[in-house]
Amino acid sequence: MHPSALVGLLAFASAAAAVPKGSRSNAHSQSSIKNLKNVIKNVVVLELENRSLDNLLGGQTIKGLENPINNGPFCNPYNLTDASQGQVCSAAKDFDSILDDPDHSVTGNNIEFYGTFSPNNADIASGKLIPGQKGFVHEQLRSHAGDLANKDLAKQVLNYYTEDEVPVLTSLVQNYLTFNHWHSDHPGPTNPNRAYVLSGTSAGHGTNDDGFDADTHSLTQRTIFQQLSETDHTWKNYYTDADTGMVDLWFFDWPFTSGNDKLAVPMKDFYSDAAAGTLPEFSFLDPSCCGTGTNSMHPTGLISDGEKFIKDVYDALRASPQWNETLFILTFDETGGFHDHVPPPLAPRPDNLTYTETAPDGSKYEFEFNRLGGRIPTILISPWVGKGLVEQKGTNSDGKTVSYSASSILRTLGYLWDFDPFTPRVGGSASFDHLIRSSKRDDTPQALPEPKAFKK
Repeated sequence: MHPSALVGLLAFASAAAAVPKGSRSNAHSQSSIKNLKNVIKNVVVLELENRSLDNLLGGQTIKGLENPINNGPFCNPYNLTDASQGQVCSAAKDFDSILDDPDHSVTGNNIEFYGTFSPNNADIASGKLIPGQKGFVHEQLRSHAGDLANKDLAKQVLNYYTEDEVPVLTSLVQNYLTFNHWHSDHPGPTNPNRAYVLSGTSAGHGTNDDGFDADTHSLTQRTIFQQLSETDHTWKNYYTDADTGMVDLWFFDWPFTSGNDKLAVPMKDFYSDAAAGTLPEFSFLDPSCCGTGTNSMHPTGLISDGEKFIKDVYDALRASPQWNETLFILTFDETGGFHDHVPPPLAPRPDNLTYTETAPDGSKYEFEFNRLGGRIPTILISPWVGKGLVEQKGTNSDGKTVSYSASSILRTLGYLWDFDPFTPRVGGSASFDHLIRSSKRDDTPQALPEPKAFKK
């Protein structure tokens, strides 16, 4: 054999060995989609609140996850315009509850990413202006001046949780698949991002305005709920506490005009459905939000209460007769103003709508919904995904390497249940069908560890 041929053969063997046994290597491929359809019969999505990857998973030591403990520390100046005030760097240990909620508006994200409330949109679109990710501490000090000492306010947004502080998430990272490049679809607050998960657009809404109220339910775009109803697939939106407003189904007009608003049901029904093996094909789980006693991991609640909620959901699914056909997607809505060092990328506009916000300095900023927000923790959990894996960037249907986002869920579910992308954002998103194996694991944990409350 010619030496060059031998080298090529060895390289091929090495590359093949790097692909987990039973995996499908090509996203969007016929074989990958066929495998997805064969093994996954029900999907559960739990969307929690307001945490960045560097913050919540910053202490995870698994190889391939880019975070402070593996690649840091990462530093921010105390003041973007006065270098003499010095800088502070990311460190281990964060707080179970953070009462000084970081700024996560569109213009708040702007200054955290770009160092200004009103960056030049043309420079961003051309690639001339790249996010530096240096304004998180500056904005936390501006937003909450006088609440705590500057060093303590800085810790709130820069510090990260250790593996011991978040044992439930640590177990999931070590036993399933974590995304290294999963971003929120909108660089802004909660409700627009939750709309993206279900519809691939916020329909021009850039903040938590009255359009999301259950009494208004003014969003008219097509959702996964409507799509599944019209194609004879089953679904439910399980909610923890309707009084907190966390019932995402009720953002939209269609459930009320069609009579399907009653498919929003209490979380207790999820646990009984899981135990009985009667979960619908699509389950969307809403936590409670946002203060003391809620379980969404919103900073004003407890991280440990959110971990308890994740454990309860996982343990119920793992014990369910449906476990062997389940894909559980654990994700977050947005970064909540917590630091992440990875610059958010551009992305296709979902529509031609814009949103204008008045910044704290009085300037007006118009946003075209043409870029993503920061990285958020997202984990695929199933007996059909590999153990302890970290996924990097994905590919869209044009073969372009792109970051994953909430719209990747809709892109993948479109393959599972045969529907086209709702928006250009979804159409241009990476899918993760290829991450579903063709061989089932028999070593998935039967239960997750017990979380414990902590001071810091």
